[in-house]
Amino acid sequence: MSLREKLYKIIFETDTKAGRNFDIFLLWAILISVVLVMLDSVPSYAIRYKDLFLNLEWILTIIFTIEYLSRIWISPKPIKYIFSFWGLVDLLSIVPTYLSLLISGYHYLLIIRIFRLLRVFRVLKLARFTSETSVLVEALVASSYKISIFLTAVLTIVTFLGTLMYVIEGGETGFTSIPQSIYWAIVTVTTVGYGDMVPNSVLGKFISSFAMIIGYAILAVPTGIVTMEMSKVSGKTKTCIHCNSKNSLNANYCDHCGAKFPED
Repeated sequence: MSLREKLYKIIFETDTKAGRNFDIFLLWAILISVVLVMLDSVPSYAIRYKDLFLNLEWILTIIFTIEYLSRIWISPKPIKYIFSFWGLVDLLSIVPTYLSLLISGYHYLLIIRIFRLLRVFRVLKLARFTSETSVLVEALVASSYKISIFLTAVLTIVTFLGTLMYVIEGGETGFTSIPQSIYWAIVTVTTVGYGDMVPNSVLGKFISSFAMIIGYAILAVPTGIVTMEMSKVSGKTKTCIHCNSKNSLNANYCDHCGAKFPED
């Protein structure tokens, strides 16, 4: 087995022992990096531990750079990986540190700070290392059609409520236009309630009460749809012939004994 094949199994195959160890190491590196970003945003800490934060940031950036370049080298289709979602996340997680070398000077400090915010993309890298993420993504994709129909119905309701309130209340109480009234309907139905627009008439208050009540029912529907799809996806497993343990349907190796599953 060549070096590229060994590295591919370690980096991309999360079901092997070496792959799990690699993922654990990378997880800790990402978590430490995210904590550093948070601490660096606190002015007192940023001044007191400036050198420490800078050194740790460069160490972590070098680690993530080696990981990114390794994924490109061992990937069967490097271009596809580079422009994939995870490839762009990996790139965005290391770019800010290198940009800080190219952009200097007092007038550019604000730009550098904006670029440094891109480091929060390392949080997204965490999703790659959890098998539950694939279950959630698959459930969201499966329920996307039902949710889109539901959202269309919600938009119809808030449009109707907003138009009705515009006719009833008028511009004196803040309902100056139909879009403005629809904004009020969305805020009310979602139970956010900013309070910047409040109906004064009795009929307007009655409609507001109705919108608040249906808002609770509306918020529960997407949860039920996604939960139902997740239960369907979670039920799909395959059994290892060596230890009889159940594994994810997408697993290439058994999580318990490490045996390789036959290719479909």
